[in-house]
Amino acid sequence: MSTLAHDFLSWVEATDHGLMRRVHRWRAPRWIRLWMVCATRGGDGWLWYALGLLLPVFGGADGRWAVLEAALACWTGIAIFLYLKRATGRRRPCALEPHCWSTLLPPDQFSFPSGHTITAFAVILPIIGHFPEARFALQFCAVSIAVSRIVLGMHFLSDVLAGAAIGTALGLGFHAAGLALGA
Repeated sequence: MSTLAHDFLSWVEATDHGLMRRVHRWRAPRWIRLWMVCATRGGDGWLWYALGLLLPVFGGADGRWAVLEAALACWTGIAIFLYLKRATGRRRPCALEPHCWSTLLPPDQFSFPSGHTITAFAVILPIIGHFPEARFALQFCAVSIAVSRIVLGMHFLSDVLAGAAIGTALGLGFHAAGLALGA
């Protein structure tokens, strides 16, 4: 590894750990705690399943295409994050330092990248492509899920940023493919 790459990764890790220490010691107001727990639970999948059931029924052909594109992006994202988590083996923040109020248990032992964030962005972008009027609500949900993963001690900032980038690429890519096929 080059010196420049090593220096960059060292900077990322130092930044991640500094933010982790501040977040893990922050006694957030009750409304933020509730928002973060609800956001992370929404990202567990039930929100996406609900959209997957409602859009084909109420969204017509656009709804069916949106669900197909989102499902393909999501499944691809799951395969990517499962591979990367095993390949990198990065420990979660909650395994390194206790959190002052969050008691949620992580779904697995590895941190990089954030699967919740990959899934959130992979799902919302095809839907936004077909239903731009839902942009604000869907972006709010995805960003809330991503932030919740940091605030609850499940992920480092770089895990979430990588997840957002991967999910965005997948969501936009599968939506573009759907449009090329006639969506």
